[in-house]
Amino acid sequence: MTASGQTVDDVLTDVLETLRKHAAHADKEASFPAHGMASVRGSGLLGFLVPVEYGGWGGDLSGLVRTAQRLGGACLNTATIWAMHCQQVDAVVRFGTRELKEELLPSVARGETYLASITTEAVKGWSFVSAQSPIVPGADGLHLDRWAPVVSGGAHADGFLLTMRAAPDAPSHEVSLVYAGRDQVSVECSGDWDTLGMRGMENVSLKLSGTVPERNLIGGPGGFRTVASESAIPLAHLGLSACWLGAARDVFAQLIGHLRDPRRKGGPALTSDLVRERLARIRLDLELVHGYLGRVTQEVAEVREGAREVRAEVLQIHLNSLKLAASDLSFRAVDRMVELAGLSTGYSSSSPVPLERALRDLRSASLNYSNDRLWTANGALSLWDRSVTLA
Repeated sequence: MTASGQTVDDVLTDVLETLRKHAAHADKEASFPAHGMASVRGSGLLGFLVPVEYGGWGGDLSGLVRTAQRLGGACLNTATIWAMHCQQVDAVVRFGTRELKEELLPSVARGETYLASITTEAVKGWSFVSAQSPIVPGADGLHLDRWAPVVSGGAHADGFLLTMRAAPDAPSHEVSLVYAGRDQVSVECSGDWDTLGMRGMENVSLKLSGTVPERNLIGGPGGFRTVASESAIPLAHLGLSACWLGAARDVFAQLIGHLRDPRRKGGPALTSDLVRERLARIRLDLELVHGYLGRVTQEVAEVREGAREVRAEVLQIHLNSLKLAASDLSFRAVDRMVELAGLSTGYSSSSPVPLERALRDLRSASLNYSNDRLWTANGALSLWDRSVTLA
């Protein structure tokens, strides 16, 4: 609740209306969802995870997951951008220096600072916990010179959290996380974004260079692995899984409404056992994702609060399993909806039910930090958990 007494539900009403109104335009034009993000900024939701003492909502993980689902149902692009921003905020809140938090978090809470993540490099691909470009310490601060082939929303972000090699002589696995405000560095964006789905993400290549103060280090020199395991990775899997579920859940609700509309002509017969079975299978996919998402969210929250001990490899199995299940089952649910709805309702961009867009968007879920990597990682991790500790 804000100082004015508003709750998240209060502000979401207007935000969701704006997102629904402009989602199709962002998709059609393959453009950043500017209207949606302006609404999110104005609502204060950029500060959802910012502690109350810095002017934010002081939200928790369960609230983050609920909100991501609702945003995902209105515009998956905006929801994903918001979830990724919250991932960066959590890292600052948990691991930032006192000076950085005092300087940055009030601005985030006011909706003035949207944070983007820079973790990709051409030579390492999508490896999350390694880096090639080094931080170069100097008398005036930390010198940064970084090029990234893919930065979501990079052209619109007000600040960036970058992974960098800790020093020129440090190995690639010794990685630091550092904050750079757009006003502290020079930023050059390039490249086009014209994809099958998630067209509003506007991923760009980005060249960033400049000098930032040492207080902008997050997690200390070479401390990114801890930040990743305790903040960045859990927030990524929880947030994105919630967004995907929200998108699939909302379009299923719209399909149910369409099927029950007495003015509907043609299409599936609701008295058909085959139709009812297909509806049940769709519902089961959504129920399974929702249940596992809730369970893993609770587990992560308990571990972070010190209320529960879970071995790191076991928690990682659960987080990876969540991402695998949410990406596969959310897409499968929408694919089944398209099959059930048929050509005119399920496959047309002019359909009253936006299944076509949801199908294209959710097809990216398994590719976003490739499921192939997570399957092999979970197989290897499973060999270390002889007791088979389930979530």
